[in-house]
Formats: sequence, structure tokens, C-alpha cells
Amino acid sequence: MTDDILKQVAARTRETLELLGEHPDREGLKETPKRHAKALQYLTSGYTADIDKIVGNALFTEDTREMVIVRDIELFSLCEHHLLPFHGRAHVAYIPNGKIIGLSKIPRLIDVYARRLQVQERLTHQVADTLMRVLQPQGVAVIIEAFHLCMMMRGVEKQSSFTTTSSMQGVFREDARTRKEFLHLVSRPRTF
Repeated sequence: MTDDILKQVAARTRETLELLGEHPDREGLKETPKRHAKALQYLTSGYTADIDKIVGNALFTEDTREMVIVRDIELFSLCEHHLLPFHGRAHVAYIPNGKIIGLSKIPRLIDVYARRLQVQERLTHQVADTLMRVLQPQGVAVIIEAFHLCMMMRGVEKQSSFTTTSSMQGVFREDARTRKEFLHLVSRPRTF
């Protein structure tokens, strides 16, 4: 967001506070419009991220065909329907086809897509699709489990429910044994 857009968002936030019956000049709210605009800038920074720059030179030639899993990747996003947060964990696997990616790039890719107005279903597929494009592996699997504040704080008010989404591509979709191995490995409790 440019400085001009930040100022416009802050002005609209101030108007919203007034519409809610608040007094935006009181001590606790005086800086809230600016803080809110900056928070939105950060929380939607995924729109301006460049995937190819994030991956950079972190692709490596490696003759391995065994499953690589990065699990329990924390994520935070904003539901596009209510602009309320959802948060959870992602589990990502791929089976290389001559190339591997630096492990830190997988959480970074998740952050790119999570820092947008989202639905969990789309987020799951965007991560899988990007890894398929970048790595051209034998397959990619992504599972996201998340708590949605739009369900917890309003509406049905179910505080313990969470949503699970998955995207299975390549051998994870085609081979039941590969999919079963992935699901088994990500469901095991951590041992450390």
C-alpha cells in the first residue's frame, strides 16, 4: 500500500468507528485508524509478494525420490467473507523429481498466500499448485487445519470446531499407498 492508500484506509477506519458510535479522538482510539491501516497492509502483503523472488536460488538438484514433509507450519489469515482471522497449521509434502527446495521456502510460500483475503480451500490449493509449478515433483500434498473466528465469535459460535482442507496432486492423488503414508506421518504425535 502506498502512503496515500494507508491514509485513505485510516480515514475509512475512523468513519467506521464513528458509525459504530465510538469517539475516535478519545485516548484509546486516537491512533487506532493508523494502526489498523498498517495492520491491514501487513496482513495483505501477500498480494505484492513475488513467488519467484521468494524461491530465489533455493532449488537444488538432488537425486532423491523419497517423501519430504514439513508439518505443523503455523499460519494466520483473514477470512474474505467477514474480514475476521483464521489460524491453524499446514502440513506439506512433496516427492522430488530431481529437484528439492530449501525447507524454509515452504512456510514462506504459505505466508504469501495466507497474507491475503482468503478462504481456506483456495489457500490450500494455491500452496499445492505453486509447489507443483516450481518443483515439478512427482506429487504434492497439502493439508490445512484451521480455527475460524467467524465461526467462533459470531454466527454458530462453535469454539472447538476446526476446518480441514486438503489438496493431493500427482502421486498423492493417484497412489493410495503414497497418500496413506503421508496421512499416517502427519497424524503421528511429535516425539520431541
